[in-house]
Amino acid sequence: MMGLLEFFVFMAVVSFVSASTEVCTNTLLPGAKGEQGDIGQEGDPGKMGKNGPPGLTGVPGEIGIKGEMGHTGKMGPTGAKGDKGDSGLEGPCGVKGKPGTNCDCGKYRKVLGQLDVNLGKLRNAVKFVKNVILGLAETDEWYYLLVKEPKRFREASMNCKLRGGTLAMPKISSTNRLMADYISQAGLTRVYIGLQAQSMDPDRSNSYVYVDSSPLQGFTAWSQDEELHSKVPPTTNSSCVELLSTGAWGRIECEATMFFICEFSKSRRRGGGGRGTPASAS
Repeated sequence: MMGLLEFFVFMAVVSFVSASTEVCTNTLLPGAKGEQGDIGQEGDPGKMGKNGPPGLTGVPGEIGIKGEMGHTGKMGPTGAKGDKGDSGLEGPCGVKGKPGTNCDCGKYRKVLGQLDVNLGKLRNAVKFVKNVILGLAETDEWYYLLVKEPKRFREASMNCKLRGGTLAMPKISSTNRLMADYISQAGLTRVYIGLQAQSMDPDRSNSYVYVDSSPLQGFTAWSQDEELHSKVPPTTNSSCVELLSTGAWGRIECEATMFFICEFSKSRRRGGGGRGTPASAS
């Protein structure tokens, strides 16, 4: 029923338009401006924009209060042994002793005299064994043994340890000269000593340490060629040190095979902590 009614209304409108004498145009005229609507709700926050350029550096703040003292660090390596000091002043005379008793000391003097003779012979025999058979050089505190077995640096260091000592460490000029003469008298030109580079620090005096972990400081005996290149850091292959018969030091590859000198402390043997007289070189 509603559909039929809508059809008649549509036909009436068409007839009215057809009967009109006015010219039809497609122009649409805007209507009057309406009233301002209400403000809408606040929208969702937009996406985060890009970071802007950094701002200017601010004014430095005031210096803070000094902090508490930190923990005590680890103990550093043992320093080099100092030179022997001068002899002290002569002490005062002791109290006069009691007079001794009379005795027949002739036979005792004869026994003591024979003991002195035997002791002198024993000293000469020991000296012969040390200097001729074993081929040792010595100072007041150390024995030095020239080992005529060509080995790499690491092998030479281990060989000295097995003998009860270490690779020789010339830390003062007198010891360095003694070892150089020792090499020369043996008809050799160069040997390994117990000194090796531990870092690539351009300051070479700080980059070398002895085999007892003490740093190289004070005395050095680098050759003139080595002094000219003293600011050039040692390479991995040339981080070991050789002692020449002239007394000069030179850098050498640690993989090179050479003779070497071991050192043995006299105090260790006297104290019973050593291994006796150093084993002779093969």
